[in-house]
Amino acid sequence: MATKMNENGVSTCKAGEKYEKFPMTVGRKRRTFYHYDYRDTEDNELFSCVNPTLEECRRRCNEWLKKKEDKK
Repeated sequence: MATKMNENGVSTCKAGEKYEKFPMTVGRKRRTFYHYDYRDTEDNELFSCVNPTLEECRRRCNEWLKKKEDKK
């Protein structure tokens, strides 16, 4: 998937969240998806996902952050 958020397949997200909306054909239907990147400011780890809604992307990111916090 080529997006404006990547250069040579590497995320350009520096810190915090960054997202991009893009159309995609699934079966015969044209749908909109969100490519979402979040770079954790504490350890510089990247979370990335693609989902149909921005809310779903943020929910998954929050779950990821909670799992990281629970491991500490």
